[in-house]
Amino acid sequence: MALYFVEHRHSPDTCPARDPRMGAMLLQHLSPANAEQHGVKIQGEAVLDGQHTLVMIVEAQDAEAVKRFMQPFEQAGSVEVTAANHCETVVERGGC
Repeated sequence: MALYFVEHRHSPDTCPARDPRMGAMLLQHLSPANAEQHGVKIQGEAVLDGQHTLVMIVEAQDAEAVKRFMQPFEQAGSVEVTAANHCETVVERGGC
């Protein structure tokens, strides 16, 4: 499995947390069991206070699996998926 950094941004007007039904649906979508059904393992996630930005570190077979998993978030804003590595890997290979 490969490591990916995911960033989702939306405007205050499209904030999913403002709608209780949408917020509950997205929480269920981000549950470990559901993520695993999509071939994604969420290592960590956080919402940046006041910035309407969700960031995640995930593992998946490929970037396409992550993009498919993140499709519901595209209804509210942008999604960027970036290949990443653990610090140990970067040091072992001699650079970023």
